[in-house]
Amino acid sequence: KLLEYDMVKLVFTPGSLEAVADKSMDGIGARGLRAVLEEIMSPIMYDIPSDSAIVEVDITPESVKDGQSPS
Repeated sequence: KLLEYDMVKLVFTPGSLEAVADKSMDGIGARGLRAVLEEIMSPIMYDIPSDSAIVEVDITPESVKDGQSPS
């Protein structure tokens, strides 16, 4: 919802939600799901308001597993 305020579309590419679920189950369980998503989304939430050129954020399996920046 917060990205929507900045007119930015959030997209989870195929495989990315499965990667989030896999990562959250690696020792931290279901409660870790929030932590995994916060880890991915926090940097994005700080970058979006300062860059008006960003119109879409794509969360990929690589951004979940390897820590790559979302495209």
